[in-house]
Amino acid sequence: MADPVRKSRFGHWLDKATPSRESVEGNRWLRPVAHRVMHSALWRFTRRSVPRGVALGVVTGVLVPMGQIPASAILALPLRANIPAAAATTFITNPFTTPPLWVAAYWLGSWMLGTGRAVEAQVQAVEQGWGDWLLHQAGPATLTGLVTITGALALIGYFGTALAWRLWIARKWKRRAEARAAR
Repeated sequence: MADPVRKSRFGHWLDKATPSRESVEGNRWLRPVAHRVMHSALWRFTRRSVPRGVALGVVTGVLVPMGQIPASAILALPLRANIPAAAATTFITNPFTTPPLWVAAYWLGSWMLGTGRAVEAQVQAVEQGWGDWLLHQAGPATLTGLVTITGALALIGYFGTALAWRLWIARKWKRRAEARAAR
Protein backbone atom coordinates (compact mmCIF):
# COMPACT_ATOMS: atom_id res chain seq x y z
CA MET A 1 0.00 0.00 0.00
CA ALA A 2 1.33 3.45 -0.91
CA ASP A 3 2.24 6.03 1.71
CA PRO A 4 -0.46 8.59 2.37
CA VAL A 5 0.14 11.88 0.67
CA ARG A 6 1.90 14.20 3.08
CA LYS A 7 1.50 17.91 2.61
CA SER A 8 4.03 20.41 3.75
CA ARG A 9 3.16 23.49 5.75
CA PHE A 10 3.36 25.45 2.52
CA GLY A 11 0.90 23.08 0.87
CA HIS A 12 -1.60 23.56 3.69
CA TRP A 13 -1.13 27.33 3.59
CA LEU A 14 -1.54 27.36 -0.18
CA ASP A 15 -4.79 25.42 0.11
CA LYS A 16 -6.13 27.99 2.56
CA ALA A 17 -4.85 31.04 0.65
CA THR A 18 -6.14 30.18 -2.80
CA PRO A 19 -9.84 30.70 -3.43
CA SER A 20 -11.97 27.61 -3.96
CA ARG A 21 -14.33 27.19 -6.87
CA GLU A 22 -17.26 27.52 -4.50
CA SER A 23 -16.03 30.82 -3.05
CA VAL A 24 -15.60 32.29 -6.52
CA GLU A 25 -18.96 30.94 -7.62
CA GLY A 26 -20.64 32.57 -4.62
CA ASN A 27 -19.00 35.96 -5.14
CA ARG A 28 -21.64 38.48 -6.12
CA TRP A 29 -19.23 40.47 -8.29
CA LEU A 30 -18.30 37.46 -10.38
CA ARG A 31 -21.82 36.10 -10.86
CA PRO A 32 -22.20 37.60 -14.37
CA VAL A 33 -19.13 35.70 -15.58
CA ALA A 34 -19.33 32.76 -13.15
CA HIS A 35 -20.25 30.28 -15.88
CA ARG A 36 -17.01 31.13 -17.71
CA VAL A 37 -14.85 31.37 -14.59
CA MET A 38 -16.10 27.98 -13.37
CA HIS A 39 -14.92 26.16 -16.49
CA SER A 40 -13.00 23.11 -15.28
CA ALA A 41 -10.00 23.77 -17.54
CA LEU A 42 -9.25 26.93 -15.57
CA TRP A 43 -9.09 25.03 -12.27
CA ARG A 44 -7.25 21.88 -13.38
CA PHE A 45 -3.52 21.75 -12.75
CA THR A 46 -1.91 20.98 -16.10
CA ARG A 47 1.58 21.52 -17.46
CA ARG A 48 0.39 24.37 -19.67
CA SER A 49 -2.14 26.17 -17.48
CA VAL A 50 -0.06 26.39 -14.30
CA PRO A 51 2.91 28.26 -15.84
CA ARG A 52 0.44 30.62 -17.53
CA GLY A 53 -1.24 31.18 -14.18
CA VAL A 54 2.08 31.87 -12.44
CA ALA A 55 3.12 34.40 -15.09
CA LEU A 56 -0.30 36.06 -14.98
CA GLY A 57 -0.22 36.21 -11.19
CA VAL A 58 3.17 37.92 -11.28
CA VAL A 59 1.93 40.50 -13.79
CA THR A 60 -1.26 41.30 -11.89
CA GLY A 61 0.52 41.13 -8.55
CA VAL A 62 3.05 43.79 -9.53
CA LEU A 63 1.14 46.01 -11.95
CA VAL A 64 -2.39 45.99 -10.50
CA PRO A 65 -2.42 48.03 -7.28
CA MET A 66 -5.70 46.70 -5.81
CA GLY A 67 -8.02 43.82 -6.60
CA GLN A 68 -5.21 41.62 -7.81
CA ILE A 69 -6.93 38.26 -7.30
CA PRO A 70 -10.17 39.21 -9.11
CA ALA A 71 -8.09 40.80 -11.89
CA SER A 72 -6.02 37.64 -12.30
CA ALA A 73 -9.17 35.48 -12.30
CA ILE A 74 -10.79 37.57 -15.02
CA LEU A 75 -7.61 37.76 -17.10
CA ALA A 76 -7.19 33.99 -16.78
CA LEU A 77 -10.27 33.49 -18.97
CA PRO A 78 -8.84 34.52 -22.34
CA LEU A 79 -5.35 33.25 -21.46
CA ARG A 80 -6.61 29.82 -20.31
CA ALA A 81 -4.46 30.13 -17.21
CA ASN A 82 -4.90 28.24 -13.98
CA ILE A 83 -6.90 30.47 -11.62
CA PRO A 84 -5.57 29.10 -8.30
CA ALA A 85 -1.96 29.45 -9.49
CA ALA A 86 -2.61 33.00 -10.70
CA ALA A 87 -4.35 33.94 -7.45
CA ALA A 88 -1.61 32.47 -5.24
CA THR A 89 1.18 34.12 -7.23
CA THR A 90 -0.31 37.59 -6.75
CA PHE A 91 1.01 37.35 -3.18
CA ILE A 92 4.48 38.04 -4.63
CA THR A 93 3.75 41.64 -3.68
CA ASN A 94 2.99 42.31 -0.06
CA PRO A 95 3.93 45.01 2.45
CA PHE A 96 7.44 43.53 2.79
CA THR A 97 8.30 43.11 -0.90
CA THR A 98 6.62 46.17 -2.43
CA PRO A 99 8.94 48.95 -1.13
CA PRO A 100 12.17 47.23 -2.31
CA LEU A 101 10.48 46.42 -5.61
CA TRP A 102 9.52 50.05 -6.21
CA VAL A 103 12.98 51.32 -5.26
CA ALA A 104 14.59 48.81 -7.61
CA ALA A 105 12.09 49.79 -10.31
CA TYR A 106 12.99 53.46 -9.89
CA TRP A 107 16.73 52.76 -10.09
CA LEU A 108 16.34 50.47 -13.10
CA GLY A 109 14.01 52.90 -14.86
CA SER A 110 16.36 55.82 -14.19
CA TRP A 111 19.23 53.85 -15.63
CA MET A 112 17.18 52.75 -18.68
CA LEU A 113 15.91 56.27 -19.40
CA GLY A 114 19.26 57.87 -18.71
CA THR A 115 17.82 60.17 -16.06
CA GLY A 116 20.11 58.94 -13.30
CA ARG A 117 21.85 62.05 -12.00
CA ALA A 118 24.04 62.70 -9.04
CA VAL A 119 22.37 62.47 -5.65
CA GLU A 120 22.91 66.18 -5.01
CA ALA A 121 21.07 67.12 -8.20
CA GLN A 122 18.17 64.85 -7.23
CA VAL A 123 17.97 66.38 -3.75
CA GLN A 124 18.00 69.86 -5.29
CA ALA A 125 15.23 68.86 -7.72
CA VAL A 126 13.14 67.52 -4.85
CA GLU A 127 13.64 70.70 -2.84
CA GLN A 128 12.48 72.84 -5.76
CA GLY A 129 9.27 70.94 -6.20
CA TRP A 130 8.02 67.44 -5.42
CA GLY A 131 5.33 67.54 -8.06
CA ASP A 132 7.68 68.37 -10.89
CA TRP A 133 10.15 65.70 -9.81
CA LEU A 134 7.42 63.05 -9.46
CA LEU A 135 5.79 63.90 -12.77
CA HIS A 136 8.85 64.31 -14.94
CA GLN A 137 11.47 62.04 -13.45
CA ALA A 138 10.32 59.58 -10.79
CA GLY A 139 7.02 58.60 -12.41
CA PRO A 140 8.28 57.59 -15.85
CA ALA A 141 11.40 55.98 -14.39
CA THR A 142 9.41 53.93 -11.86
CA LEU A 143 6.84 52.87 -14.44
CA THR A 144 9.55 51.83 -16.90
CA GLY A 145 11.35 49.87 -14.20
CA LEU A 146 8.15 48.20 -12.98
CA VAL A 147 7.20 47.05 -16.46
CA THR A 148 10.72 45.73 -17.07
CA ILE A 149 10.92 43.91 -13.73
CA THR A 150 7.41 42.52 -14.22
CA GLY A 151 8.32 41.15 -17.64
CA ALA A 152 11.48 39.55 -16.32
CA LEU A 153 9.74 38.04 -13.28
CA ALA A 154 6.86 36.75 -15.41
CA LEU A 155 9.28 35.02 -17.79
CA ILE A 156 11.24 33.54 -14.89
CA GLY A 157 7.99 32.40 -13.27
CA TYR A 158 6.68 30.85 -16.47
CA PHE A 159 9.81 28.95 -17.45
CA GLY A 160 10.72 28.11 -13.85
CA THR A 161 7.29 26.59 -13.25
CA ALA A 162 7.42 24.69 -16.53
CA LEU A 163 10.85 23.31 -15.59
CA ALA A 164 9.71 22.40 -12.07
CA TRP A 165 6.66 20.65 -13.53
CA ARG A 166 8.86 18.68 -15.92
CA LEU A 167 11.26 17.65 -13.14
CA TRP A 168 8.36 16.61 -10.90
CA ILE A 169 6.89 14.40 -13.63
CA ALA A 170 10.31 12.90 -14.45
CA ARG A 171 10.83 12.03 -10.77
CA LYS A 172 7.34 10.50 -10.68
CA TRP A 173 8.11 8.34 -13.72
CA LYS A 174 11.43 7.29 -12.21
CA ARG A 175 9.76 6.19 -8.95
CA ARG A 176 7.13 4.30 -10.92
CA ALA A 177 9.80 2.52 -12.96
CA GLU A 178 11.74 1.66 -9.81
CA ALA A 179 8.59 0.29 -8.21
CA ARG A 180 7.93 -1.91 -11.25
CA ALA A 181 11.52 -3.16 -11.28
CA ALA A 182 11.32 -4.02 -7.57
CA ARG A 183 8.33 -6.34 -8.10
